[in-house]
Amino acid sequence: MNKWLDPSSYGVLFALAVIIVVSGWIGVVAQRAVSRGSFLKGFFLGNRGLGVWAMALTATVQSGGTFMGVPSLIYSHGYVVALWIGSYMLVPLAGFAFLGKRLAQLSRRTDAVTMPDLMRGRFDSPAVGLATSLVILFFLTFMLMAQFKAGAIVMKLAWPGNADLTLSEDGAITMDAEYYTGLVIFTVVVVAYTMFGGFLASVWTDLFQSVLMVIGVTIMLFLALSAAGGLEKATRSAVARIDEQAAVAKIAVAEFDAAKAANRELTAKEKDAELLARKNAKDSGVAFVTGPGMGRAFLPMGLAFSFFVVWIWGGMSSPAGVVRVMASKDTATLRRSVIVLCFYNLLIYLPLIAICICARSIMPNLAKSDEVVPRMALFLTNDLFGGSFIAGLILSAPFGAVMATVSCYLVVIASGVVRDVYQRIINPEATDYEIRRMTRIVMILVGAVALIANISPPAYLQALVVFCTSGQAGAFFVPLVMACFWRRATKEGILASMGAGALTVLVLYATGWTRSWLGYPDPGIGQATDFRPYFLLGIEPIVWGIAVSGIVGIVTSLRTPPPSQELLDRMFGPVEPAQA
Repeated sequence: MNKWLDPSSYGVLFALAVIIVVSGWIGVVAQRAVSRGSFLKGFFLGNRGLGVWAMALTATVQSGGTFMGVPSLIYSHGYVVALWIGSYMLVPLAGFAFLGKRLAQLSRRTDAVTMPDLMRGRFDSPAVGLATSLVILFFLTFMLMAQFKAGAIVMKLAWPGNADLTLSEDGAITMDAEYYTGLVIFTVVVVAYTMFGGFLASVWTDLFQSVLMVIGVTIMLFLALSAAGGLEKATRSAVARIDEQAAVAKIAVAEFDAAKAANRELTAKEKDAELLARKNAKDSGVAFVTGPGMGRAFLPMGLAFSFFVVWIWGGMSSPAGVVRVMASKDTATLRRSVIVLCFYNLLIYLPLIAICICARSIMPNLAKSDEVVPRMALFLTNDLFGGSFIAGLILSAPFGAVMATVSCYLVVIASGVVRDVYQRIINPEATDYEIRRMTRIVMILVGAVALIANISPPAYLQALVVFCTSGQAGAFFVPLVMACFWRRATKEGILASMGAGALTVLVLYATGWTRSWLGYPDPGIGQATDFRPYFLLGIEPIVWGIAVSGIVGIVTSLRTPPPSQELLDRMFGPVEPAQA
């Protein structure tokens, strides 16, 4: 049957349309809430009124990677991925309990609307505020481009009859009319509803999407366990299938070696088959269950340590995350959000582990491992009433997550340009109307630039995301901790810390890219792309960035005059009820 005439092929597209319509409605409702207070605090900070559920379920930092990247790793490497993502469960404790309370207090004491606002007020330094804005704009620009590409690809995958269900970047995604149509629709929708509702539109869309994700994962968990006969049976079956594939692959490798020994030239197709056979020959069912994973050096000690830093400290120093904390209603809200978010993360990631273990048993021969959730969704709902729509809701989760992420980044970038550059430097006497107008102009321009950049999109989407996360953490983690807890920290120390951390990450990425360009061999760890960093001592750049940032910030602060006592009294004096 023609793909356009098959009713079952419209489930994903219909579910996606529902999410778009709901997002538009959320933007309109958010706009009414924003109009109740001043434009700056309403549009960029939601009038500091986020409650427990909005704080917890919009601080999940979920994106397309939650339903594509992480399941791909579980399907490929097994139970060891639970250790790889285990540190993510500590993000609520670290982000809310450690930094959250002090950040919220400082934002109220400085009357800050943005993160650069907060840093400017904390150190009474326009230079610190401007430097924070510039670093945020630099890294978020790359992040935004990557997320726009992800949104366009998900839209492309939603078209009826599309057999490709992956966000991978191995050349399978072609930049055709469906891709460009999806890019335009995604850009118009996300820019429009963010322009209307601002920060609250982003938060409420994220909240809506978080609920959909946990519903979809729960449905899939029960269906997957039922189809596989339980988790133990699925695990044993997966181990057996992996060992069978490894045995067949070893025979194939021996045949390829014999052909080479006989000086027979392999065809291009045979060379691809040889690479796959050599990879599969190294697999082990025992390693799938006990670790350390299969294929590339998935979790050597250096990277295992690094990813605890990436998830915990990277999440804490994200400008988007800092703004969410600044918008909390009070300290009690933050405390309760810690508990809610911990349970939410468990409800998302533990079921995904079980689902993907079952998938390795049910469909062991997936050519593209990041198709595992889409393929399982279609397989498990195939015989259910309304199964196409249920599968559509599950498959549309990456789109909604990416859309909420982009919306948040748009607000952060617009606030940096409008509040910290336009109002602070260019037009200090700007009226509420002028600020509102400039905000919308900036959002339209940012959306247009992202759209144009993705006409010929950058490769290595996930690599760009990791690069931006590492860069932001290197630049901001230590300065934020110093701002919150160290009275002796100086504006010179903060500027030096910020610059040294960001520069360290940039240098390590530049070194890795240069080595790749010069033809140095793949180190065998991290992502298999040319845009990879230099893993000094086998450790991610984020760790080195934070370490250098800390050393430089402390030394510079101690060698420069201390801040005034009047400033310290304002920042560290007794907490008033409104600041708690």
